[in-house]
Amino acid sequence: MATHRRDAPFGKSNNILLDSVHMSVLTARKPLSALMDETGDGESSLKRTLGPGALVALGIGAIIGAGLFSLTGIAAANNAGPAVVLSFILAAIGCAFAGMCYSEFSTMIPIAGSAYTYAYATMGELLAWIIGWDLVLEYAVGAATVSISWSSYVISMLHDFGITLPAALIASPWQPVRLADGSTVYGVINLPAVLIVCALSLLLIVGIQESARLNELMVLLKVSVVLVFILGGWAYMKPVNHTPFIPPNTGSFGEFGYSGIVRGAGIIFFAFIGFDAVSTAAQEAKNPQKHMPIGIIGSLAVCTLLYVAFAWVMTGLQPYTAFKGSAAPVVAIQATPFTWLATAIKAAIICGYTSVILVMLLGQSRVFYSMSRDGLLPKLFCDVHPKFRTPWRSNLLFLVFVSLFSGFAPIAVVGEMTSIGTLLAFVIVCAGILVMRKTQPNQPRPFRTPLVPLVPILGIIANLGLMAGLGIDNWLRLIIWMAIGLAIYFGYSRKHSKVQLLNL
Repeated sequence: MATHRRDAPFGKSNNILLDSVHMSVLTARKPLSALMDETGDGESSLKRTLGPGALVALGIGAIIGAGLFSLTGIAAANNAGPAVVLSFILAAIGCAFAGMCYSEFSTMIPIAGSAYTYAYATMGELLAWIIGWDLVLEYAVGAATVSISWSSYVISMLHDFGITLPAALIASPWQPVRLADGSTVYGVINLPAVLIVCALSLLLIVGIQESARLNELMVLLKVSVVLVFILGGWAYMKPVNHTPFIPPNTGSFGEFGYSGIVRGAGIIFFAFIGFDAVSTAAQEAKNPQKHMPIGIIGSLAVCTLLYVAFAWVMTGLQPYTAFKGSAAPVVAIQATPFTWLATAIKAAIICGYTSVILVMLLGQSRVFYSMSRDGLLPKLFCDVHPKFRTPWRSNLLFLVFVSLFSGFAPIAVVGEMTSIGTLLAFVIVCAGILVMRKTQPNQPRPFRTPLVPLVPILGIIANLGLMAGLGIDNWLRLIIWMAIGLAIYFGYSRKHSKVQLLNL
């Protein structure tokens, strides 16, 4: 028994753990009492500085990226026409199912770690590891993907001002660069992408409050441009461009008509990805029981309103057929006197990408922070800086890891892996609500997901349906990635798990 006390990882919850932890690796769960012990103050705890406004801004920062400016035109031109407005509403409803489930969990378990922590409390350690490893696809790989796109827009804007960077420093060795004379060369490293990842990682080390302030500034800038586009373009819309609102189907599923609205929703769904990153900051929220639902659902609501208004104005300025193969917002702006907005939109995209990278890096370090505290990863991931109270070693490691992807990986390889990882997380969180309502019916829930089991079931169905449409290549990448993760789990994590050690 003395050995158990020496190795005990969860303080005053040891006796509860010994009684309630399942012996099987497949079902070993971490009790809520142990999780709640981790919310206390201490040298290893994170600093609580985020209020409701900062949490909403965090969500908006993660959600509004370049997806709004690129996917809207694609879905309108190829799938839904002006009814892309309805596609946004449909996608938002699908996200809302998952968002309400995230809100319930984040108030019950206000711990850094998001879906990983929720899975650990409901469905066992093995599934928790799988979702934690899966979240690397959403956060770390996602941050690398976005940084590559960020670099391309920065290079383009610098070119607008007569500044041209050497081709060797703006692309990876596997990414061709087309020069002004028409020739094609290959780069050596995508230096701007590396620099933005390094800068934001260092900012996250300095402090969550400082990072939140930069994010709020980026959110203000990009939302301002979106609002200027909406308000400035409203008076120049032509009703004829909204007629017919739902173009007739061409005879193929997803090409206009009602099926086109559904297909468009699947495409633009990924413009909503990011709201779940709010839940990773639960341990740094001032009052998570009250403020987390505001942050998650509030950011979703704000972004949905902006998306719908943006899509309505854009399709009203030009015929939806004009957006095929073009930068849709720039084409739409040509119908107004405000052609200067084209440059402002480019600046908004850069701001959007910056805040997305910041929030993704934040989310990744917080997930691994929680996994490390549970013994599933080495201790360095949960080492908290004595002054800044941030998981600084984890931030430094991801600075290196993400920078390597940003500087040398071709964007086509890592891009879509982010989406399938995110959707899998949504499915597990929705399923977790069903489990918790059965296993912990009397547990206090400051926020309750309405219409259970209907809402979680609809969330599972909606997100599985979107996963099914991602293609076999993405499924194969997911399977390979998970195989690597399982090898790490059975080779290291299971042997060092603090929950498993209590069963020895």
